[in-house]
Amino acid sequence: MYTGIVQAVRPLLDVTTYPGHNQFTIDLTPELLDELKIGASVSVEGTCLSVTEIHGTQVRFDAMTATLERTNLRNFKAGQGVNIERSAKMNAEVGGHLMAGHIATTAEIVELSIKETGAFIKFRMPPEWGKYVFPRGFIGVNGCSLTVADVEDNVITINLIPETLRQTTFPSYKAGDLLNIEVDHQTMVLVDVVERTIKSTLAREMPR
Repeated sequence: MYTGIVQAVRPLLDVTTYPGHNQFTIDLTPELLDELKIGASVSVEGTCLSVTEIHGTQVRFDAMTATLERTNLRNFKAGQGVNIERSAKMNAEVGGHLMAGHIATTAEIVELSIKETGAFIKFRMPPEWGKYVFPRGFIGVNGCSLTVADVEDNVITINLIPETLRQTTFPSYKAGDLLNIEVDHQTMVLVDVVERTIKSTLAREMPR
């Protein structure tokens, strides 16, 4: 599990493509390397990836084809920065909201404005996932726990304070780019339960 508070933006040193998966090599700081072991889970741009190799400060992760198809990791290139968060420890402060690192879908940026005083980003959600997003609710975007400012026809607006811009990769994004989206699990369960209940009720009330 993760808290949705990005700890650092770190450079992606190498992307190697293999049949069935891609391998990413990322340079981590000593703080991020503390007690890091093979098999540990790390949030990379919001996606939960397992450590496969550690060579000094260089850490390698594998992403299978299914993960690449569901996330923006398929577009990663060497030299770019990526949001990094180590998995949360017991009794750790949850500054955002609990996240699993399981990306539901990607969303395309349709508009953004980034300034020193703050920013807003608008992105379009696929309809099947947009139903789980509500104003003032939580949403995970590239591993960041954010509050939804507005929802209109599956276009979601989020606002970013200067500190979030400083600590994340958002300033490197532009219109047309894809964002990794993790919907709030509790909200998803509630919406699905309500939908099933309504369908069941209507089915019982239909004349036979």
